[in-house]
Amino acid sequence: MPALALTAACGGGDDGAGAAKEDTAIADVPRASGTAPDTDSSKGGSGAGDDPAKKTEFYEAQLKYVQCMRVKGGYKDYPDPKLSGYLDWEKIEVIASKPGQNEAYKGGRNQVCGSELRDAFAAEPERDEQKGYESMLAHAKCMRDNGVSRFVNPTMSGGIAQPGGDPNPAHPAFDRDSPAYKKAREACQSKLIDSVDGMQ
Repeated sequence: MPALALTAACGGGDDGAGAAKEDTAIADVPRASGTAPDTDSSKGGSGAGDDPAKKTEFYEAQLKYVQCMRVKGGYKDYPDPKLSGYLDWEKIEVIASKPGQNEAYKGGRNQVCGSELRDAFAAEPERDEQKGYESMLAHAKCMRDNGVSRFVNPTMSGGIAQPGGDPNPAHPAFDRDSPAYKKAREACQSKLIDSVDGMQ
């Protein structure tokens, strides 16, 4: 949940304005130094350090956070974490989009579940930044192919994958509630692996 809670997906509709970055960037993926190609094609894993004990610890920490959000946070329908341990951002976004419920993204009202959120963040297995970058890049290309023409590519900075999406998050160019954006989002959701879902 960690960083994802604070970088929930930016929205947008078919903006029609501006040109997208060259889609051929998908073939020129920069590899983070010190990372080897990942042969694990499963959607759920972090792609790095597939230690079953660490994954179990992460899942249990996320489950405690979810239970806190249901009981103390007041979100009775807060979804279970996925088997990978990552939160189900598609369902959380539905909850958080309702008036007065934005705290569903970040530990509940007054950070009532803040300590559980931090514990889950600390338990997260090491991410494969290259795999995350490639996933977000494929998602960005898919969003453009499905009509959100200004959806920008992710970048790599210091070996860390930085999400793409809205070209100006401070003044969002996209209306994520528009039918066009929702349609593109649905078409491209499968491109995001669990460890980066919710980041762009």
